[in-house]
Amino acid sequence: MRYNFDEIIDRRASECKKYEPAYPKDVIPMWIADTDFAVPKEITDAIKKRAEHPCYGYPVESFEFEKAAARWEKVRFGWNVEPEWVKYSNGVLPFLMYGIRAFAYPGDKVVIQPPVYPPFHAITKNNGCQLLTNPLIQNEKGKYQIDFEDLENKLKDPRTKLFFMSNPHNPTMRAFTREELIKIGELCLKYNVIVVSDEIHCDLTYKRYKHIPFASISEEFAQNCMVLINPSKTFNIAGFRTGAAIIPNKKLRDNIQIIIENNKNYGRTIFGMLSFITAYTECDDYADELMEYLEINKDYVVNFIQEKIPRIKLAEPEATYLLWLDCRGLNMSQEELKKFFFEKAKLGLNDGSTFGVEGTGFMRMNIACPKSTVIEAMNQLERAVKELG
Repeated sequence: MRYNFDEIIDRRASECKKYEPAYPKDVIPMWIADTDFAVPKEITDAIKKRAEHPCYGYPVESFEFEKAAARWEKVRFGWNVEPEWVKYSNGVLPFLMYGIRAFAYPGDKVVIQPPVYPPFHAITKNNGCQLLTNPLIQNEKGKYQIDFEDLENKLKDPRTKLFFMSNPHNPTMRAFTREELIKIGELCLKYNVIVVSDEIHCDLTYKRYKHIPFASISEEFAQNCMVLINPSKTFNIAGFRTGAAIIPNKKLRDNIQIIIENNKNYGRTIFGMLSFITAYTECDDYADELMEYLEINKDYVVNFIQEKIPRIKLAEPEATYLLWLDCRGLNMSQEELKKFFFEKAKLGLNDGSTFGVEGTGFMRMNIACPKSTVIEAMNQLERAVKELG
């Protein structure tokens, strides 16, 4: 490999949220969705070169940003995006809020599919809308599937205005199939519900699976959605807080622009814009090699759990480096489970219940770290489970 993902990087002295201040040195943090890998050299070099200039004033709004987003979708996923469809923001989450403020009134409803990324819950409630949940359901192998009958019941509510989709789905590791996306899209069109598709994990699909941008499926779907992207998960540049929305429908796009202007959130950052452009125009090899490495880590954890910790279950991961551990076989309350992982296994994982009540009994593990760290973590977890008797 060109990139050394085995390198151990000390992140504790870098104001790193993942490690400081909550995690003592004997606890391995494997929670928040960034990686422990060095960013591509192309990004580092571009930042260093720009940093050599002594002034960091307001940047021009270079159209290179929009073209970079369009280029990535075309090259990686075969979706032809016009650069003028692209909107800048400091991350993808603001677009969830923009969607609510542009297309819903207070008291209107938003559909989500728990267990799901916690801000989907918070942003909806904090912006005056009601949550309608369409819980994903597990089959006999633990794979999460969509309950389409329930989804239709939620979408046909006359006050439902938006459907927040996570695809690939965080935390259930699903990369939704074309057939699933078509069913979602058709139902949302039938009931005039706008789709906001958070595709921040789009690059992180494993072998035998693929990511399909929702808007790429049909022109009708494209005209009824916003697709949210951000290179942060893939290239470890979350600290630059720079993402984009791709909005093919001009009316939707114009309405979102009004909200952006009302919230005065149109100013761009020098290094965020630069890292975004560099990632999406020069770093294809990094994304490819990252997935080769994550495949190794994923396979190691899956096999280890099956062979040595059968009380914990893990469905086959389809996407993301965030593994959704079913710990219900440990017969603990959620508080006991959190305490067990932190104090006994010495692992800092995400509490599954923060993804909704459907996540009770689960923990989320980030394996985007050197394999040596993964091995150490799994050995610690095995010892801790054995001590339970």
